[in-house]
Amino acid sequence: MHFTYWDIHSHVQGKEYEEDRDELLAALAAQGVGTIAVGVHEESSRAASALAHTHKNVFAAVGQHPTDTREHFDAKSFSLLAAEPRVVAIGECGLDYFRTDDITAARRRQTPLFEAHIDLAARTRKPLMVHARPSRGTYDAYHEIIDILRSAKRTYGDALTGNIHFFVGGVDEARAFFDLNFTVSFTAVITFARDYDDAIRFAPRDRILTETDSPYMAPAARRGQRNDPWAVQDVMREIALIRGEEEETVRRATVANAQRVFHIDATRTASP
Repeated sequence: MHFTYWDIHSHVQGKEYEEDRDELLAALAAQGVGTIAVGVHEESSRAASALAHTHKNVFAAVGQHPTDTREHFDAKSFSLLAAEPRVVAIGECGLDYFRTDDITAARRRQTPLFEAHIDLAARTRKPLMVHARPSRGTYDAYHEIIDILRSAKRTYGDALTGNIHFFVGGVDEARAFFDLNFTVSFTAVITFARDYDDAIRFAPRDRILTETDSPYMAPAARRGQRNDPWAVQDVMREIALIRGEEEETVRRATVANAQRVFHIDATRTASP
């Protein structure tokens, strides 16, 4: 199908969409809006993959959220999921220090889990969907992820690529990820917060992606409500406004970037 917008990170397989999921996805498909349904543990990863196999505008990412370290990471199960044709990314995975008083303990639990995702991504040659949430007032998770990816690049080389989802870092962090051949994506938080404008202006046009992180982070006009992939249009327009570029220029670029990064063939069809 022809895609007009890409929401590269949503959770439309979640319970928040039980009542209207098929109607919502059909309406999105009619307007050419694609989305990647992202797993945060094995169950949600399976649900994302199943959804992708039945909706032509949905693809999937499979992985285990960094804060979900109480559950065992079943490398065999995730490898089988990763091999499915409509699974286009590994994650979300990474480091999250936002809600912990013991970063040392969190690092000790989360780093091996992240490294397992890196190995899976490199072996399957599918990009990472990286979750990075630093502790308050710092960029610590970003800096540690950059160090981990630099080391991994020495092992895996060009087989290791990916995207930093819900990017809230600064210009220096963005530059480091671009140097590693990673992209960054922005959510509708940019419609009501100005903290990320410098990074948006700095990023080369071919390194920016659009996402919603639905059902979270609705745009300014719908704050407090359930979010959905329609909001990716608000994200695209805000990026164009911040960068002083034509909306159509940004729209075309973000669509092309998404399909390049996640190796999405627009002609690839879902199951009937």
